[in-house]
Amino acid sequence: MIDKVFLEFDKLAFKNHLITWYEANKRTLPWRETTNPYYIWISEIMLQQTKVDTVINYYERFVQKYPTIEDLAEANEQEVLKLWEGLGYYSRARNLHHAAKEVVEKHGGIVPDDPVILGTLKGIGPYTRGAISSIAFGIPEPAVDGNVMRVLSRVLLIQDNISEARTKTKFERFVRELISHRNPSAFNQGLMELGALICTPTSPACLLCPVQTECRAFAEGMEEQLPIKLKKKKQRVEPYTVLLIQNEEGKVAIEQRPNQGLLASMWQFPMTEKHIINADLLKESLDERYSISVEVEKKLGEIRHIFSHIIWELDVYAAKTNTEVAEQLRFVSVDELADYPFSVSHLKIREWLYN
Repeated sequence: MIDKVFLEFDKLAFKNHLITWYEANKRTLPWRETTNPYYIWISEIMLQQTKVDTVINYYERFVQKYPTIEDLAEANEQEVLKLWEGLGYYSRARNLHHAAKEVVEKHGGIVPDDPVILGTLKGIGPYTRGAISSIAFGIPEPAVDGNVMRVLSRVLLIQDNISEARTKTKFERFVRELISHRNPSAFNQGLMELGALICTPTSPACLLCPVQTECRAFAEGMEEQLPIKLKKKKQRVEPYTVLLIQNEEGKVAIEQRPNQGLLASMWQFPMTEKHIINADLLKESLDERYSISVEVEKKLGEIRHIFSHIIWELDVYAAKTNTEVAEQLRFVSVDELADYPFSVSHLKIREWLYN
């Protein structure tokens, strides 16, 4: 299979053109100023599903707060989640924190330079393992993400569905065949950078592409048709009612989500199923769930938040209670809310308390 794909393909020219372009045109980013595997690890975890411009400030704050892996390992999980607040995909932060503890406990605080061992750490999949191995340790390991599959789908004229796991495995084999053993860091980062800046999802800038002469899709006029990415299953819509409940002291009710599953261990304002729209039924539901009696005052607005697999449709109401203590709930002052890690949707809801 590999021999057929690379038949009459100039592998040496491709990698030379790519690396030369990358070294001359790469963006200046804080994690590119170091080969510290801990810092590179942090950046790669943050960059998953997140734009570079968004990550920069989070990365700089994170490494300032936890300059060594020991600092991160000793940190409280809630502090880590708070620092991650607004970046989304919070399991990344929990996994990073867990893995840092493992590195300190089992590896003396030294990030493993063996890709196999590195890949056993929580939250480090094939892409992150390859990125850390190649960038920090100079090991020619593939780091295949969506950018890389898009570039190589076009360059090699591959028409497989890149949404399938087996296709990603196939591209990892292609990169292993192509990767520069002299400079695997620049090769892997060059592929990612090419996908981000030139070989974009729509309207690729082919006339500026350093590997245009090697690109089979460009030669065939098929660059706009690749990669093949079939639509994923439709996202599930979940409607909720969210209550901003304040007691007579002006304190606000919040609750912590379970320590497993979506937004694990994050904090939120009390939520209940949206289909409970009758005021009496809503009171009954809240009394049963939290042992609290509330008076719903008015609707504040609606928020729609999209996750990768579900969509939250939130109706937000202001409410009052004369209760100071409730099961599962914690009453805190409006100022104290800033001490708790909230997800993006509930950060938006929190703003109504400041208006």
